[in-house]
Amino acid sequence: MRNAHVTANGACIRWVELPGRPGTSRTRVYLHGLGASSGPYFTASAVHPLLADGRSLLMDLLGFGISDRPTDFGYTLEDHADAVAAALEAAGAHGTDVVAHSMGGAVAIVLAARHPHLVARLVLVDANLDPVAPAPARPSSSGIAAYTEEEFLAGGLEEVRDRVGPHWWATMRLAGPEALHRSAVHLARGTTPTMRELLLDLKIPRTYLRPLDDGPLPGEDALIESGVRVVAVPDCGHNIMLDNPEAFAEETAQAVNA
Repeated sequence: MRNAHVTANGACIRWVELPGRPGTSRTRVYLHGLGASSGPYFTASAVHPLLADGRSLLMDLLGFGISDRPTDFGYTLEDHADAVAAALEAAGAHGTDVVAHSMGGAVAIVLAARHPHLVARLVLVDANLDPVAPAPARPSSSGIAAYTEEEFLAGGLEEVRDRVGPHWWATMRLAGPEALHRSAVHLARGTTPTMRELLLDLKIPRTYLRPLDDGPLPGEDALIESGVRVVAVPDCGHNIMLDNPEAFAEETAQAVNA
């Protein structure tokens, strides 16, 4: 496990680092989604023979997993991206392949836009591209965002626990309550320009993996026209890397080796 101080008050992002095969210089960074942690979601992928060539950083966003959970941090997508950038600088990781799931994908887009020297390629795994309206009682970022922070801390977290189920709760329970709520609020709110608009403007290789059964993304044709490789992955839901690990490894390897 490695760590880097990423805020003025000394809060640390931590990650599990895998060295890869001798003689390779590639660095791959994995970023998890809301309420998750990169180790449980990405370790099997990082050590898959198709993806184990280079150095892998299984990084937990500030507020989640094994990273610190400061309560004086804003947890906007820009805040998360800048904190990841500080960690990558400390790790000497420049020109990386960033593989990012869900909210982590939104953070990765902002990271690539704000710190272009750190990101060489993006692989977005069913990532958030657009703002969404808060929706009470949904087991998602919009459901969490429907609470005020006071409501969430006073009992909303327990209500969310009962809705999300044991799999998601296994990592969500590690998140700081303020981090979880603020991240959900800012993910639902999105960025200006939106994550989609930022993605369309990026000039690096970009791949977007989505579940086949979900059907085409909104605006998928425009993404493809801008050079985004959109791949419909069969036999999976939102957690593509867990539901169909072989297809995920194959498509991710194709994306980062193109």
